[in-house]
Amino acid sequence: MHRTKHRKKTLILLAFVLPALLFYAVFMLVPAIGGAWYSFTDWNGLNPTYNWVGFSNYVEALTQDSFFVDSVWFTLKYVIAMVVLQNVLAVFLAVLIESRGRSKGWFRTIFFMPNMISMIIGGFMWLFIFTKALPYIAEHAGMLFLDRSWIGDPTYSFYAIVIVSLWGGVGYLMVIYIASLQGVAQSLKEAAAIDGANGWQIFRNITLPMIYPAVTIGIFVTLNNSFKAFDAVFALTGGGPGRSTQVIALNIFEEAFKMSGRYGYASAKAMILFLVVLIITLVQLRIMKRKEVEA
Repeated sequence: MHRTKHRKKTLILLAFVLPALLFYAVFMLVPAIGGAWYSFTDWNGLNPTYNWVGFSNYVEALTQDSFFVDSVWFTLKYVIAMVVLQNVLAVFLAVLIESRGRSKGWFRTIFFMPNMISMIIGGFMWLFIFTKALPYIAEHAGMLFLDRSWIGDPTYSFYAIVIVSLWGGVGYLMVIYIASLQGVAQSLKEAAAIDGANGWQIFRNITLPMIYPAVTIGIFVTLNNSFKAFDAVFALTGGGPGRSTQVIALNIFEEAFKMSGRYGYASAKAMILFLVVLIITLVQLRIMKRKEVEA
């Protein structure tokens, strides 16, 4: 009787999960498996016939395609900047907002609002700011440091991309850290304060160790999103000037849809990106989980 009841409960739960599982399988798993298969072929996306080329696409991407290698290095630089800055800013904002009184709800809404806007639209908004608004402010307000070639200079283009990405992503992580901070017992902080600990010591020795699970999630989310960065770069610079700000996803997109239509070759690049993200994510999760246990 108990076994029958348990089985019925399991079937009910599976019935609720089934629509989402089917949607995920059809639109995520099947294309992913297809992409892995086509990465070993010379398929052009249209011709029903194609040839098996083995690992030649992978060898070409890693040894002969200088544009792809450059996009990998640029993406790594972008990922490092985003992982550090986005999580530090998110924790700072979460702590600052949680220290507020009645106004904390307003601040949460303000900083989370960019997540409600598509990054393509946000990117075009910031394109106007960088090319029109900032030069105007620099000219009429005397803030000459704002008068830079934010889109035309590769150095400043990188800063522009980071700024827009932080604007669009910090609010989401901030909410995660706020939820984690609310689980830290106030009595522990009060006891530490009575013992003479200052604000930084309380944060470092009590608050931070207790929010390590949220830090693990935050770094995981940032790594995943940063390696797949596309929309902000596409809207701001399109990978330019030249290809100096081209991320991996944009390089794959142009290889498949804008250049020679080499879908099999583009699929091989996508698989390389997937493997890089998988390896780095597994290492990061292993290290952070160990930190959580130690804390």
